[in-house]
Amino acid sequence: MKLVLASNSPRRRQLLTDLGVPYTVRLQEVDESFPEHLHRAEVAEYLAAHKAAAYRTSLAPDEVVLTADTIVCLDDDVLNKPADDAEAIQMLTRLQGRAHDVFTGVCLLSGDGRQVVFSDQTRVVFRTLSAAEIEYYVRKYQPLDKAGAYGAQDWIGMVAVTRLEGSYFNVMGLPVHRVWNELMKLGFPFNV
Repeated sequence: MKLVLASNSPRRRQLLTDLGVPYTVRLQEVDESFPEHLHRAEVAEYLAAHKAAAYRTSLAPDEVVLTADTIVCLDDDVLNKPADDAEAIQMLTRLQGRAHDVFTGVCLLSGDGRQVVFSDQTRVVFRTLSAAEIEYYVRKYQPLDKAGAYGAQDWIGMVAVTRLEGSYFNVMGLPVHRVWNELMKLGFPFNV
């Protein structure tokens, strides 16, 4: 079996590399809108499965495509990637001093038609931040490609995250512990 990562995320690539899983990258443009009736983990799972569906007809029988989507939820509000610096500042202002949930939905779709969709949840607590800290982070780190406008592995994760309940790697964008287990169930050949 061969793993195909359908993600442009450098964090997901690094996590798979660090996990020791060989993969190739294949990218297609996929609409990332979702039905409004979905909530929290359902959104992440829907988006991951929706992305995988775009690869269904192009997979060889021995290939498995991995797609993922990470969202940040403040109560029931989904905070995806900000459109610009102003929206990033707005999101971080809302998150500071509060707890929120990070969900990463993952879909593994094999060329022989098997599909597994799951999500993982991590609770993240931010300390109260000053407006200057938030503006510095957005200006220096340009977090426009990150759900909730932040990366836990960035400066803001070091100075603002006071507690995590769940997987740190899930917050980075891929619950590698779950991915490993699901790939094993699909019969992925690991050299362990």
